[in-house]
Parts: sequence; structure tokens; C-alpha cells
Amino acid sequence: MSTSRGSGPASPARFALTAAAVTFFAHLAGNPHYGFFRDELYFIICGRHPSLGYVDQPPLVPLLAAASQVFGHSLVLLRALPAFFAAAGVYVACLLAAEFGGGAFAQGVAAVCTFFALVLMNFGMKVSPDMVGLWLWPLAALYIARITRGADPRLWLAVGLIVGIALESKYSVVFFALALAVGLVLTPQRRILWSGWCAAGLLVAVVIALPNVWWQWHEGFPMLQLLENGLHGKNLVVSPPLYILQEVIITNPFLAWVWIVGLVSLLVTPDLRFAGYAYLALIGMMIVLHGKHYYPADVYPILFAAGAARLERWTRGRPAVQAALAGALVVAGLALMPFSMPVFDENDFLAYQSAVRQALHIKPALTATEHRAMGALPQDWADMHGWPQLADVVGRIYDGLPASQRSVAAVYAANYGEASAIAFFRPDITVLSGHNQYWLWGTHGATGAMIIDVNGRCGQGHLFRTSRLVATFSAPFAAADEEDIPIMLCEGIRKPLDEVWPSLKDYI
Repeated sequence: MSTSRGSGPASPARFALTAAAVTFFAHLAGNPHYGFFRDELYFIICGRHPSLGYVDQPPLVPLLAAASQVFGHSLVLLRALPAFFAAAGVYVACLLAAEFGGGAFAQGVAAVCTFFALVLMNFGMKVSPDMVGLWLWPLAALYIARITRGADPRLWLAVGLIVGIALESKYSVVFFALALAVGLVLTPQRRILWSGWCAAGLLVAVVIALPNVWWQWHEGFPMLQLLENGLHGKNLVVSPPLYILQEVIITNPFLAWVWIVGLVSLLVTPDLRFAGYAYLALIGMMIVLHGKHYYPADVYPILFAAGAARLERWTRGRPAVQAALAGALVVAGLALMPFSMPVFDENDFLAYQSAVRQALHIKPALTATEHRAMGALPQDWADMHGWPQLADVVGRIYDGLPASQRSVAAVYAANYGEASAIAFFRPDITVLSGHNQYWLWGTHGATGAMIIDVNGRCGQGHLFRTSRLVATFSAPFAAADEEDIPIMLCEGIRKPLDEVWPSLKDYI
């Protein structure tokens, strides 16, 4: 790649590497202060059952999560995974800023905004299917931008590889790829789509994604069932204006103006207009399909890079203005950083949260995505609390059973968070659930003769001869819907568990 056209380093890659290293170590230093997140435990357990696919996700993230724990429980090693992808995302954002004509200032602004944007910091903070897109979505856009400017069309093979790998992490990259195609079709850059190398790249993506598509087809497309069920009671559906407002909030209201400038800059730049159209198409699809606000968020490093390059052109020759602007962006990022990285202990965070909410008049409901009871802590922080304690309580109940009962006992949990916590911290116990992938795994040979029911329903419907409450679980700072959990001991199932199992399916 040629040197940047703005004032800056001779090697944008060198600057980008430095920014990426700072990002990686900042995440490692600021991150593992609470505990394992609910979904992280689920990913680990899924990854310990290697498969071409899972009910609610492709296989890449579970396999990575499980691999991080092969030497024992380690929150630091687990969180090094999203830290790596966050660093890679910042690296590509810097390269995009250079590609868009920016120098050192533009690359610095792109790095700062990509690092501090609340939703992107969240993706880099915990293991999730979205973390891979932090790197791969901007990388695909970078290569396509280079192809439109005359780069070797064989880069389409790299784009196909990127999209294929991203598909093995989260299916939403399909909408990003479609949006890019729409953007290209609407501009003169459509000419690059007629290349044989573009077709070859598409083939590469299909080949990589095919095993998971086959798995979904073989299992009756459970992901589609889950998405349909989510739209009928679980997920919040918001109006288009609120969806746009959510995009501003989740990218940090004090930083969002940079990506808005970037969007306008892309739309008024003829050879980059396709990227601006792609963003509008992506957001349009998300609104029409009632996607959650964070589904398209991996696109924002592209817009931050474009906005940073435009800001550099506006402020070129005025170093004092650039310094003041960069400083203001860092301060704005630091101010809201505790909402996306657990740098405070719980009580300090609660005090800080109260002060910020009063100052900004932002209510939690503005960015809610599901119908869930809200506790004192935000949902992400709350879902990092209580899991070892729950496993300990259930483990004591299990250990206290007579040997004859313990040999046939199994735990049945209401959701994958509870099930995965017990399976992770007490791997010697058979854990069952009807929730998502757990239902597909079946009964593991359990007969139902003795069930420790977490979030107890086994006493309903006279399915068991006896059932009694043996504990009620709560933990400080845990999620509101994980408070006062009843734990029941149920004995003597009246019907074989294999016959009951189909009715326990809960894809949501």
C-alpha cells in the first residue's frame, strides 16, 4: 500500500501495530475483574462437544472458547480472545483511515474511536460471536476499497475467505455482504463484481460456510426457529427512529458524531460512495427485520476511519486544534468506558452509573434488546455474577445424596446459563436442559429417577412421585431473573425421561 496522503508516518502499518498493541494490553489490564459471563460458559461447554454447528450459533467461537480452557479455568486466557480481535479491529481501522487518505492524526482518531465506542469495546471485552467481526468486517471493506481503486482482483479470494470465516462465527455477516453488494451495484464501482475473481471469492465463502449450512439443514434449521421464537415475546421491537438513536448511544454519544461525519464523507466521495450506501442498506435491513441494535455494529470501524480522515483534512495545518480534538475524544471515551469494561468494583460502578445517568438523562430502557427484568447492574455485568456460587450450592446438594441416589442423579436447569455454570464448575455432574443446544444433546442416559431441578418446575404436573424444595439461591449483584432461584429435589419420574424430552424443547 502506498503511503498515506495526509501528514503522517511513512508506514501506516507500523502506526496500526502500535495502536493494536495498546488496545490488546488495555483490554487485558482492564477486563477480568468480575467473572465468567453467562454466554461464555455456554460457549465453552458447546466447544467441548465439537460439532459443525450448534442450535444458536456457528462453531468457531465455541471451539475457540473451549480451547482457551484446556489448561484449566482461566478468565484471563478466555478474555485474551476478544482482546485479540479488538486489537485486530483497531489495526484495520488505522489502515482504512490511511486508505481513505488520512495520516497520523486520522489513524489516531480512528483507533481512539474504534477502541472507545461502547459496543465495540463490549465486543472486545467478552467472548461472543460478534468479536470476530471486529476484525473481519472492516478487513473485507478494506480489500474491496482497494479492488475498486485498481488493486489485483485476486484480492477477491481474500474477501471470500474473510466472509467465509466470519460466517463460521455469526450469520449476520450475510447482511453485511449483501449491503456491500448493494452499495457496489448502485455505483460505477459495480464493474468489479463482474470479475471472475469475484465469483471465485464467492465460491470460497460458500465452501467454508457449507458444513455449517449442512448441519443447520440436517437439524431442521434450528437457528431460524430460534429467531422466530425470539420475535414473539423475547426480543424488543423498536421503531426506526429509536433504532437510529440506539446506534448513536451504543457507539458513545460523544464519539458518534465522528462516524456520522464518516458516513457523509463516504456518500460525497465518488469512489467510496459504495461504502456509504452499504451502511444505509445494512441499517435498513436491520430495521425491517427487527434486528438488535448491536447486530450491525462491526461496521463502525469503517465509518470511524472515514470520519477521521475527513477531520484531518478539515484541521490540516492546525496542530493545536488536532491535539484538542484528540484529547476531547479520549476524555469522552474514558468517561463512559466503565459501561463497557469492568474497571470498577461493583459498588463504585453503581455510584458512577447513577451519576452518569443523572447527568446525561439516559435511561437503561433506551438500549434494552430483550424483555428481561433489570437489576442494579447492567445486564452484561449482572450476568458475570453468581455462577460459581450456584454451582457450589447445587454441588453440595448432589454430594449430600446417598450413593445409591447420586449414581442416578442428574441436574436439570431452566436455561443454558444455569446449566453451563454447573457443567463448567462441576464437570462430574450430569447436567440437562431443554434450552437451545442442551435440548439437542438429549438426556445423556439419565432416567429421571433423581433430578435436582434448578429454577424448579419438576414439582408441576405430577410428573414425579415426590418433589420438595431444598434450596433457594441468590447471589450479590446477579441478574434479576437469577435471584431467588428455587432448587427442587424430584424423585421417581412417572414416565421415561426419553418420552418426556421432546416436550422440553426451548429454542429461544
